[in-house]
Amino acid sequence: MQSKKRRRVDPPTIHPRNRYSEKPPDFGLLADLYPSFSPYVFPSSRPGGRPSIDWTDFNATRELTRVLLLHDHGVNWWIPDRQLCPTVPNRSNYIHWIEDLLSSDLIPVWDCSDRKVRGFDIGTGANCIYPLLGASLLGWSFVGSDAALEWARKNVESNPHLSELIEIRNANDFLCSAEVKPKSGKIIEGELFAEEKEAESLEPKLVLSSFSKPHVLVGVVKDDEKFDFCMCNPPFFESIEEAGLNPKTSCGGTPEELVYPGGEQAFVTQIINDSVVLRNSFRWFTSMVGRKANLKVLVSKLREVGVSLVKTTEFVQGQTARWGLAWSFIAVKKSSIALNTPIKSHHSFMLEGLQRQFGAFQILKAVESFFLVNGAICKCDFSSFLVNVTLSNDQIGDLLKDGLANIGGRAISSMSNTSTDLKFPKELLFHVSVFEQSPGTVLVRGSLLHKDNPLLGVFSSLFSRLEEALKNDFVNKLRGS
Repeated sequence: MQSKKRRRVDPPTIHPRNRYSEKPPDFGLLADLYPSFSPYVFPSSRPGGRPSIDWTDFNATRELTRVLLLHDHGVNWWIPDRQLCPTVPNRSNYIHWIEDLLSSDLIPVWDCSDRKVRGFDIGTGANCIYPLLGASLLGWSFVGSDAALEWARKNVESNPHLSELIEIRNANDFLCSAEVKPKSGKIIEGELFAEEKEAESLEPKLVLSSFSKPHVLVGVVKDDEKFDFCMCNPPFFESIEEAGLNPKTSCGGTPEELVYPGGEQAFVTQIINDSVVLRNSFRWFTSMVGRKANLKVLVSKLREVGVSLVKTTEFVQGQTARWGLAWSFIAVKKSSIALNTPIKSHHSFMLEGLQRQFGAFQILKAVESFFLVNGAICKCDFSSFLVNVTLSNDQIGDLLKDGLANIGGRAISSMSNTSTDLKFPKELLFHVSVFEQSPGTVLVRGSLLHKDNPLLGVFSSLFSRLEEALKNDFVNKLRGS
């Protein structure tokens, strides 16, 4: 097994569209512009270092959030003591990831004339951060739900230019009289990009066994409502003692905001259960996850209830890491799989639930075979569990002429019109590494060696096909056998 240091070849970064991706907040400048922030800012102990704040001081983190929202987003905001104080850059990452999901065209849009994006924030809290960011950044409309919403409403009312886009809904007003009735429908089984299959109507025993817990969506979402997405920053902890274990930050938070019986795994499981009932009310269901171990468990639960599509990501901001989990019950648009492959220089995916006889070595050999079949030159380094792949100019042209799943997507279509005499760089070089995370779980990571190569689309589409092939050979077939 490879070391943790070796595994992270290309660590996740802040979202490229995040306002702070190129230039982090300048605390010194903000202190000059906003005198109320100045007492919390102190110079760096290193020569030439940037000013900072005491991250264990709730008042400092709250004032930083206030001035960032005002200075960079034009949003007036405040929360009382002990409420959960959000970090603006991290929450912006979540908003932009949802923007990516909505623009990916993996699943159809709603068939209606009004195309204004509409979201649902589960447990919006006093800070109401996601509706305020989504409305100010992208013009999205929101319903924010919670049980105690005095300050959420105040924050909306303090921003008249956004108030028409945000509805604050008291969940208790709806849940007290709600009667849970599963809607009819069929389940689409499988994983990401799985084929649509016929399935029996949903049996109540599949998910309703845990409906004795309070619902988070069922009963709060109205029968005739449709949303493009829901989002959630769930209570991460099982007890208030556990919530206070991190001495490096002081972001506040009431027990209702931080603690839930069973922790975040139980809370997101309840969202999953509710999503089965409300499968036709949302295009995307999403949630933030604080622990990677919980992410794996939740992905397995999603497979059990038969979602058609699962997407995950990692949010990194400073020393904080969080994960994003998204799923949908809408059938995947197969024609969009290759055309909408993210155009980037590195990709990765997980193979989970492998049988005992399949480890990193067997997956590496399968990776080599996949690219050999597609005409590539491969050189395996079994000591490092890595295969170097080379595609020549002619091989790339042959792949395109053969129409290999529209390989290259929009990147290629923008390079030429109808000519088959395409001009490409001399070759495409990349390597694929395989890491055994734990028994039954393998990480596959691919990196383009020349990141400015104009054939990023070819690399991205090939890697997408590799993921589909490996999951079909090592996960889907075995699960179905």
